[in-house]
Amino acid sequence: MGDISIRDYIRWLPEAASEPTSTIVLTSSERRFVDLRILKTPETWTDAASTDEEVDSLPLSRLDWAIAGTSKSSPRDPVDGHEVSHAEWHHWIDSRTPHTEGAVDEGDNYTQPDGITVLEKGRMVNPATGRETDYEEVWRSEPIQAVPVMIGPGPRGAENGVTVCVVLELEEIEEGKVKKRGMVMRLGQYCQALVREGFVEGGDEKITIERLQWDADKGKWMTQVRIGDAEMPTDFATYFGHEAVVDDEVKVGGDEWKVVEKSVL
Repeated sequence: MGDISIRDYIRWLPEAASEPTSTIVLTSSERRFVDLRILKTPETWTDAASTDEEVDSLPLSRLDWAIAGTSKSSPRDPVDGHEVSHAEWHHWIDSRTPHTEGAVDEGDNYTQPDGITVLEKGRMVNPATGRETDYEEVWRSEPIQAVPVMIGPGPRGAENGVTVCVVLELEEIEEGKVKKRGMVMRLGQYCQALVREGFVEGGDEKITIERLQWDADKGKWMTQVRIGDAEMPTDFATYFGHEAVVDDEVKVGGDEWKVVEKSVL
């Protein structure tokens, strides 16, 4: 069906739990995902959904991590009454490295009694220390909402809303080597996008990310955060995603994106 996961906190054992980022992971019905983690700065962080204006582009230094790829999970034996599953996230695009072949994150997910949150336990490199460290993360699922279909300048009406998942991908290969990759996913009321240009260690690289959310009061999609200036088909995914068909090609800024997944939930 797809999932919208918002991280409540991360804990690098044995340190205390904290949440230095705004982290949302969108996962499609076919298990593709776009994971954007933006560092919070209380003085400058603005929730665009609560303003009348789009946010300004942020510097790359505000990006903690951006990942896109595919995931899978398998059940494990219950522990202390908790349902447990083992999950893997295979990276196709990673803002931290051009080397994504074989890049996999793994963790065990423990369903919590509230039925909304999941405790994830695993081990990965702590960017603050550069060392592999045990970690815990708590994730909260947000209900996937229907969004009004747009006709002309305004919404047709909430009663005609549709709950859509649409995924577009971009891959540019030059002389047998990956030059650029991108993924845009719209799931219900959220849309997240990631493009990486440059897949050579030490070469020029360019990262662009964007997160949008549907604002029912304003009747339009609002950019919550954007970093970078690459053009991406977020307008297509948000306002016209309900019309998308798998294998559709969308040209934006000289790039040719392809619709690889579409479902009405």
